[in-house]
Amino acid sequence: MPYDVQKTEEQWRSELSPAEYAVLRQAGTEPPFSGEYNETSAPGVYCCRACGAELFRSDTKFASHCGWPSFYDPKDSDAVELIEDRSHGMVRTEVRCARCGSHLGHVFEGEGYPTPTDQRYCINSVSLRLAPDGD
Repeated sequence: MPYDVQKTEEQWRSELSPAEYAVLRQAGTEPPFSGEYNETSAPGVYCCRACGAELFRSDTKFASHCGWPSFYDPKDSDAVELIEDRSHGMVRTEVRCARCGSHLGHVFEGEGYPTPTDQRYCINSVSLRLAPDGD
C-alpha cells in the first residue's frame, strides 16, 4: 500500500532512535510494563511517533493491565490500517499507521473488557507521542 509519508530505510534510521526503529519499522515489541504511556492518564491525542499522524484520543485509553497502552477505538477509522499477522505461530491483527505504514501494535477482540467496542488496541508506547488535545 502506498503511504502519504514515504522515506527510505536510511532516512527512518536517521530520524528514529534504535528502539523506535525496531518497533515502528521492523514490527518489534517493547518489553511489557516498560513504556512511558503504559500507566499515564493525561488528556490529549496520541500521535504516531514516526510521522505525527493523530491515532488515538486519551478518552478511549483504558487500563487493561496487559503491559502496554490500550485503547478501545482509533481517533478516526482511517487513522490506522489493520493487517493480518501470522508471525510467531499465531494469527493476530497488526495495527499500522495509515499515513506512514509504521507498526504500532495489535488489536484484539472478544476479551471481555467493559469497553464500547470490545476491542483492545494494544499499542507500543515507543510508537506514540502524546500531544495536548487541540479540540
